[in-house]
Amino acid sequence: MKNDSNSDNKISLREAISIGIGGMVGGGIFAVLGLAVSLAQGGTPIAFLFAGIIASLTAYSYSKLSVAFPDRGGTVKFVNQGFGKTVFSGTINNLLWVSYIIMLSLYASAFGSYAPNLLELTGNKTYDSHMYLSAIIVVATAINYYSIKVVSKIESYAVVVKLIILLGFIIIGIYGLFGNPNTKQLAMTNWENPLLLLTGGMVIFVAYEGFELIANAAPDIINPKKNIPKAYNYSVWFVVFLYIIIAIVTVGSLPFNEIAKAEDYVLAEAAKPMLGKIGFSIITVAALISTFSAINASLYGGSRVSFELAEDDELPHHLTSMLWNQPIGLLITAVLTLVLANALELESISTAGSAGFLLIFAVVNYIAFKQSTSIKGNKLIPFLGFIGCSAAFITLIIQQYTSNLIGVIVIISIILLCFILEFLFKKFHSK
Repeated sequence: MKNDSNSDNKISLREAISIGIGGMVGGGIFAVLGLAVSLAQGGTPIAFLFAGIIASLTAYSYSKLSVAFPDRGGTVKFVNQGFGKTVFSGTINNLLWVSYIIMLSLYASAFGSYAPNLLELTGNKTYDSHMYLSAIIVVATAINYYSIKVVSKIESYAVVVKLIILLGFIIIGIYGLFGNPNTKQLAMTNWENPLLLLTGGMVIFVAYEGFELIANAAPDIINPKKNIPKAYNYSVWFVVFLYIIIAIVTVGSLPFNEIAKAEDYVLAEAAKPMLGKIGFSIITVAALISTFSAINASLYGGSRVSFELAEDDELPHHLTSMLWNQPIGLLITAVLTLVLANALELESISTAGSAGFLLIFAVVNYIAFKQSTSIKGNKLIPFLGFIGCSAAFITLIIQQYTSNLIGVIVIISIILLCFILEFLFKKFHSK
């Protein structure tokens, strides 16, 4: 193994920004855009802005903590730094692992929604989406076991491909908005019920999850005091701008009834008015590449989180054991993803994922607020991030309680289960 001080292992600002953008522009936007439009209607761009503001406040807290406590454990390190190795910190860190599994389920579900459309265009027989999402989880798991280098190569190429396609979609889409009668839908923002706008932003908050991966790379970033904050800020605001423009193009291209009909693959459908079947195919391919690369990377990340938690005595030490040269947590993560992706609908998965990360980010913001003096940070920004994440979490639970009770039951059950299991483990482990 090379020494960490070796310049070959160092990460430049550009590479750090790529990590943040690649983490966010995964399968999230392809999976949840239709869901956001169904909730926020013409106010979808505003909903993405709401979610982006909360993400940017949280990114500030992450940047300060990453500079003060650079560690490959990232979020796990920050939570333990703020609360010690307690039942509470163990609960939050275990929730992080489960949230990775929920995100994997979301990406797999999106892959399962887009794959049949591509095969229909080629004239081949299509199968149930569950077959595709299950197959891609199995394939990605096999690749992770085969070679981590292959995983990183897939991710590096996928980031470039999906950004080129999405930027092309935006450029052509903006041109296509001129003279399109559907652009009047952008004025249909329901200001009388701002709760729906906020909820629309919170349900799709998972589309911004991923910038925290910069924290895991913090020890290797060149000139960290200067480049870490830049990496967070540049990547988050680039993605906020990207998502808002994508939302504008989508809402302005298709009538709401067509968006609702193609909710699970709306981005591909939005390319049809501009480029016909070719546009539909290109976006579908981009979605498949993005979700596949996101599954690959998240499987790797999830297995590493479980390994680190086991090393920190927050999960049983059996999870530090290896199977085929990879942590046993990789297989466990894959199996749980298969179960969750096949058991839940897309909205329930998205709600659970967004709620999980909002709660985790609220805790991280609180830690940055509490330790603002030692990390040389502004006290107000982390406090606003904490309030924003907490309020968004509560709002999401309240609104989804009436429209998506299963999603609410899933996330509350997961949080309680993480707490109970951690409490029992700590009690047993202390003996």
